[in-house]
Amino acid sequence: MEHEFTKTIKKILEKNFPKLSEALFSKSELLQYLNLKTKSANKGSKSRGSFANLYAIYVLVEDYIDKGFHKSGSYKEYEGAVYSTLFNRQRGLPFGQKLQNHALNHRMNEEFKKFFPSCEYIPILRDPKTNHYWFNQNLLRISVGSKKYDLSDAVLQVIDSYVQAKRSAFDRFIKFCESAEKFKEKELVKFITGLLEPNVDARIFEIVSYSILKYHYHNQKLFWGFDPDSLQEDNLKLFKTGRTNANDGGIDFVMKPLGRFFQVTETVDVKKYFLDIDKIEKYPITFVIKTADSTDTIRQKIQEQAERLYSIKAIVSRYMSCIEETINIPELLTKFRSTIDQGFLNDILIEIIRQSKVEFNYDEEDYDVSDYENGNDDENI
Repeated sequence: MEHEFTKTIKKILEKNFPKLSEALFSKSELLQYLNLKTKSANKGSKSRGSFANLYAIYVLVEDYIDKGFHKSGSYKEYEGAVYSTLFNRQRGLPFGQKLQNHALNHRMNEEFKKFFPSCEYIPILRDPKTNHYWFNQNLLRISVGSKKYDLSDAVLQVIDSYVQAKRSAFDRFIKFCESAEKFKEKELVKFITGLLEPNVDARIFEIVSYSILKYHYHNQKLFWGFDPDSLQEDNLKLFKTGRTNANDGGIDFVMKPLGRFFQVTETVDVKKYFLDIDKIEKYPITFVIKTADSTDTIRQKIQEQAERLYSIKAIVSRYMSCIEETINIPELLTKFRSTIDQGFLNDILIEIIRQSKVEFNYDEEDYDVSDYENGNDDENI
């Protein structure tokens, strides 16, 4: 499969291995895997980025180079990279702050096997006893003719180029959001609506969902207290608990003073739903789902999966009762139109910008805006 970023991969190979780029690309499953994982590079900020598995490769190959094994032949004698060092390194990379250990431990290997079932090599090697790691050198050293070529430097360059492309796309996204403040209402509504498409990046979907729901509940009042003669009046307030994809126990948003929990997801996998419910001790939870399926269809799919997995009706019923509400894309759009009628359109945009800057570690001093001004932002959003 070839896509726009494939050209970048081949340029990097041509620079490192003149006249051998095509041969190395065709013979290397690792390069082909990188090609598959980087197809979103030139699709702008709304397309999903692939960082976890790429960073698992990156930190191990980087360790391989730092120890000089790309030049020496003694890698098989290496005691392996320490897990904590690898884990901290991947979290220090752009977009890596919330990555977990799954890619290093099994997910990258599983996905690689899915794409290349006939490949005899496992990419990431691990000793569970010592928790030390290696990258399979057989995937880094490729034979062309009678000579072997080490791809490690090129592999890091490919991943670095992909990350820069995605970071540039997110920078353009934030700049475009800021310029959208000057849009006419119809254009602004169209722009925000476009951020709720099923194919948008999961982080952007979560940010936009939060911004809409925050102002949807903003004017709703609640009267509460411990004495019926002295009730307190409060507006419903929605709080975002942290960054997207954080390991926070399945709570993305919390509402005061009702104490409602919200979890944003893009799947209708009953195991994921019930795991989130278990994490919070079967406390009722509202799921905000990146799908255009009707809420009835969503519940039916969850119910059918649950009945296949659990033979006891009482267990299924207990879990299903914990799903307080399901909010799909059409429902979000309905709530969005309601907030527009209440005059909160610009507030929603400002919240999207604020949350995006937090999510993407945006610091204006770290960016040279002129680097991106020559591009057509509309085509990259």
